[in-house]
Amino acid sequence: MADLDDLRSRWVRALLATRQDSCHPDPYRYADALLRRWQEPQRRYHTVEHLAAVLDRIDALETYADDPDVVRLAAWFHDAVYLPERSTNEERSARLAERALPEAGVAQDTTAEVARLVRLTVTHDPADDDRDGQVLCDADLAILAAAPSAYAAYTAEVREEYHFVPNDAFREGRSAVLRQLLELPRLFRTPYGREHWETTARYNLASELEMLST
Repeated sequence: MADLDDLRSRWVRALLATRQDSCHPDPYRYADALLRRWQEPQRRYHTVEHLAAVLDRIDALETYADDPDVVRLAAWFHDAVYLPERSTNEERSARLAERALPEAGVAQDTTAEVARLVRLTVTHDPADDDRDGQVLCDADLAILAAAPSAYAAYTAEVREEYHFVPNDAFREGRSAVLRQLLELPRLFRTPYGREHWETTARYNLASELEMLST
């Protein structure tokens, strides 16, 4: 289980580094509201553990980002709205950021950048000069390069989130997602991600796709 107190502290550090001044509501109020979302009962993979893992990877990749704390805020919001039966989660998560961050003291241009990064997780296909987008997308996709047991646990948790989808329909939909990822010229855009994660991730994706096809 993720350490919720540690996550609250990490939220506060990122927020204080990006907001304009201190004359705003208690930052822990926003941490708690977001953590409640990340602990909703319909989640199996997109949980506080996923949030903590993405934040850890951003820490590891921060030298590649232009503004690591903006990327961290985007990580907090990127799956803040998550209903498996809907296809608008990223957009709704971005809009949540657009509402909450100005109230928390974050400037409009920074808020807009956070929302842009959240929307980028629809495709995970940042531009070559989008350093912050590359870090967020690499951090979010790093699970694809997990060891076999961890990757198997990830796929099982994704299936649990879509428990309401019949097996044939799930296999078809999941296979389409895997093909879309494999068709990307590169899954990972940071030098670290390309060196350490690309080969393993492609192997995992291809193996899962083969399994779903049998």
